[in-house]
Amino acid sequence: MSVKTAQEIDAEAADWAARIDRGPLTAGQEQAFQVWLAEDVRCMGAFGRMRALALLTERAKALGPGFDPSDFAPVQSQSRRVLLQAGAIAATALVATVAGWQFLRPGSRFRTGKGETKVVALKDGSVVTLNTASEILVNYSASLRSVELVQGEALFDVAKNKARPFVVGAGDTNVRVVGTSFTVRHFDAAPVQVLVREGIVEVFKPAAGAKPIRISANTLAVAPPDNGDIAARLVPMAQVHRAMAWQEGQIAFEGETLAQAAAEFSRYSDTKIVIDDPALAKEEIAGLFKATDPVGFAHTIAISLNAHARIGEGEVRLTR
Repeated sequence: MSVKTAQEIDAEAADWAARIDRGPLTAGQEQAFQVWLAEDVRCMGAFGRMRALALLTERAKALGPGFDPSDFAPVQSQSRRVLLQAGAIAATALVATVAGWQFLRPGSRFRTGKGETKVVALKDGSVVTLNTASEILVNYSASLRSVELVQGEALFDVAKNKARPFVVGAGDTNVRVVGTSFTVRHFDAAPVQVLVREGIVEVFKPAAGAKPIRISANTLAVAPPDNGDIAARLVPMAQVHRAMAWQEGQIAFEGETLAQAAAEFSRYSDTKIVIDDPALAKEEIAGLFKATDPVGFAHTIAISLNAHARIGEGEVRLTR
């Protein structure tokens, strides 16, 4: 089989980004997408660059709940693909330039502010998507690809390379892989959470000396911030999708309390949700909400829970 050029891979990546932008892939399309990613180590990085470019444009879904992507599929697909391909050369040059000097220096840092997400294409073809208020420190060597999640949450799409394992450090917990897709959450004084979307990862605490725990797709591992044992459990695929809704600028809830939802929104916005009634704070909620719109969330919840939302300076207060 002939080796594809970088331009050919960029064009294919743009096409896949356009398809995914229109909505969820079918089972057959998802399988074809995974086959394409595995064809060349450069595919993952190219796809990450296309997604990064797409995130800078207005997504069609932001047009509102009444918008039906299928009504505009032919036009949207072509325009988005043309847009992505038109920016591919510039985007590739930009990433190559940044990587060229940052990876020559130890300790390359990437950060996001509150309410911001960022897609980082790494030198080996791996892609890291940073959630709100997150930071990573990248240190690559000839034998090891090391990334420290200093704080926050990130999705890692790791290019396969058996000769160079990929290790994510989060506090006292490490995640070791060869090539897979998973998220890591790391906050002060809270358990580190590792959620695997595909592939197999090993979760362990180097200082504890215990045997690593191997977990596979649709599995959540929780590592307490002390010498406690790492616990792992299977989760439904729907829960995996909800946990990654932040990539689309949304937060998904399914049975969380209103107090927990308010705490989650505080990660994305400086506008606080204050709940005066303890009973109201314990109410369980469900739904998909825009991550950076706590006021809209509060108004929606007030209507569904027969409560009242009052907007003040830097806060929205929920009462009954």
